[in-house]
Amino acid sequence: MAVVESASGAPTTGPPARSRTRDLQITLPAVAIAMIGAACFLGPLVLPIPAPTGGSVLESYLPSFSAGHPLGTDPNGNDILSRILHGGRSSLIITLAVNGLGLVIGGALGALSGHLGGIADTVIMRVLDVLIAFPSLVLVLAVAQSLGPSRTNTILALTFFSVPAFARISRAATLRLREQPFMAAAELCGTSSGRILLRHLAPNVLPQLITFAMLGMGIIIVIEGALSFLGLGIPMPAPSWGNMIAQGQQSLSATPMLVVWPCVALFVTVLAFNLLGESLRSRWSGR
Repeated sequence: MAVVESASGAPTTGPPARSRTRDLQITLPAVAIAMIGAACFLGPLVLPIPAPTGGSVLESYLPSFSAGHPLGTDPNGNDILSRILHGGRSSLIITLAVNGLGLVIGGALGALSGHLGGIADTVIMRVLDVLIAFPSLVLVLAVAQSLGPSRTNTILALTFFSVPAFARISRAATLRLREQPFMAAAELCGTSSGRILLRHLAPNVLPQLITFAMLGMGIIIVIEGALSFLGLGIPMPAPSWGNMIAQGQQSLSATPMLVVWPCVALFVTVLAFNLLGESLRSRWSGR
């Protein structure tokens, strides 16, 4: 614990103000994300809200704060709060799966490419460069269109978008680590490539990949919402923030809250992930 002086000049003990600010910058968005996750995964189990589908048309277009429907209902009489929570669950599952696959596959390819070098490095990176050369959203749309709308196909389509980015970050970090003395010592001791990758490279590369994954969470959520908005992600009547916005924009002038509520959920979630990712980047970079 650092020793600092009070206003009167007497020394006091306490963490530096800058450290406390950094901790707060990480804690606040992390708590927000935890609350969003708890609401989406546990909310439908404990809150007295109806199912996200199967509503009655007799209760369609109920306004916000109606009895039994805190955020109102959609054109089919489905509860908007229930659909937002279930849609958030789908978005978080897709985002975690895409970033998890991107981190594992892309991280492994980048580390392997940077560690082996030579022909292996050239082949792996040129293949990834081909994927990066395509406009990302166009590539995702093409893959999603060819596979068809579903949660699994959305994950596969978005994984094409994430793997090359993770691989390049992992390779760059691996190339920097190759110059470190502990890497040279491990190679001189005859340590196998697999052990070097797992015991020496992975712990040092992983923080950078996790930081990028946090920033990528928001991007993936937005792209998943765009795919669902276009009818290429989560198909109706299953809830998704994207298809809820698409449904609401058909009657935007008469019932704007059908669009406002899922947009607010999307905005808050993406903002929380971006703030957490930026705070982690600052912490691990020492800024």
